[in-house]
Amino acid sequence: MTDFSHLIREANLIDGQWVAADDGGTIDVTNPADGTVIARVPNSGATETQRAINSAHTAFPEYAAMPLSERVALMRRLHDAILDNHEAMAAMLTAEQGKPLSEARGEVASSAAYVLWFAEEARRTNGAIIPAPIPGRKLLTTRHPVGVVAAITPWNFPSSMLGRKLGPALAAGCTTIVKPASATPLSGLVWGHLAEQCGFPRGTVNVLTGSARLIGGEITSNPKVAKITFTGSTAIGKQLLAEAASTVKRMSMELGGNAPFIVFDDADLEKAVAGAIIAKFRNAGQTCICTNRLYVQSGIYDRFASAFSKAVSDLKVAPGNEEGAEQGPLIDAAALEKISDFVADAKAKGGEVITGGAPHSRGGLFYQPTVIADATADMRFSTEEIFGPIAPLYRFDTEDEAINAANDTDYGLAAYAYTRDIGRVFRLQDRLEYGLIGINEVLIVSPEIPFGGLKESGLGKEGSWQGIDDYLDTKFMCIGGI
Repeated sequence: MTDFSHLIREANLIDGQWVAADDGGTIDVTNPADGTVIARVPNSGATETQRAINSAHTAFPEYAAMPLSERVALMRRLHDAILDNHEAMAAMLTAEQGKPLSEARGEVASSAAYVLWFAEEARRTNGAIIPAPIPGRKLLTTRHPVGVVAAITPWNFPSSMLGRKLGPALAAGCTTIVKPASATPLSGLVWGHLAEQCGFPRGTVNVLTGSARLIGGEITSNPKVAKITFTGSTAIGKQLLAEAASTVKRMSMELGGNAPFIVFDDADLEKAVAGAIIAKFRNAGQTCICTNRLYVQSGIYDRFASAFSKAVSDLKVAPGNEEGAEQGPLIDAAALEKISDFVADAKAKGGEVITGGAPHSRGGLFYQPTVIADATADMRFSTEEIFGPIAPLYRFDTEDEAINAANDTDYGLAAYAYTRDIGRVFRLQDRLEYGLIGINEVLIVSPEIPFGGLKESGLGKEGSWQGIDDYLDTKFMCIGGI
């Protein structure tokens, strides 16, 4: 695997300086495939966060006033720097997160693509001239960066989530504080390193690691932070929303999911199976848009279950840097325990494990890719996000039954369906209560699309022409006496 040691940063980036935690405390960064410690990063808290916020606040006026052409040039340099370090960043991501190297390469490429997209969108943050209802007046709007942005990112996609957050923030003219997940901090700290190399002004990008509670508490309470963008669990998202209410911050939330995958009798069976494999087992099932519930119509259920379970049993489970690896380890012991509990609950309630269903023979944090037939609504994974390699199969008879079951959740992030009925496609578009819908496709995310959920899956959109909106304030001006 490509050496990535030159990219490792074991310090916070605050106000252009690489510094330790005030008390010298550190957090071990471990490889989930073998448990080895690959780095130690600062265990920071509120005081370090306050300095990072002050740094970003001080840097904001100058960066916001930077000529647009210069800001775009910085963004393009950052895009190029990510691609120049593509292999090393992917190897580092695999080492600290566990996903197969092929998936890590795709994530790093996606990170660069978001930066480039928002570099281009920076040129299109247009205002408007509004027709005046009264003669002698001109009405107009202009758009301005909101200020200091705090980005809190998850461990499952530690690089691409920063592309979605730092990309629009920096493009809009905002300055930033980044708090990466403690399990995967290296893929966050490297963004600070690259931004520094590319010439972003001091204080524009601050990255610090440590206590989620202490860092998050300072971010939500500090009035100098104008906006928080968070990707993570719905429970933590609700907590952040409540904490930030006292300072009325702008919030973007990409939260949990409970994605249905509906296979109708008229589906292309081979394509549906292939799509289900990707949608369920990418990153060992540890994705927010990952399939959680597979609903299969009665006429195709048995054939789908047989073909799908065979394909699942053929998946290669191995460390992410091993040739041909298709599923890596889970992130930690708590994740492994949660998956084991889900399987035990399903079996106790009549579910049939038709492949997998136990820790993998490799030991450690590896778990067998699992398919459970005869799943029912009273099983825990019907309402809780699985975030692991379990695929429950539910049988249904009618379209209405499938749609009602798919919508029977507090979440509304992603949904997938396989059908060749064009009328049904549009009925699904109208009736599925999800922000992202894939029909006969599962790899549906790119910088061009508005990524975001409905219901308790979040607030706001990331990517697309909408992705920069939450980083901009609109000012209206009325000019009279003309």
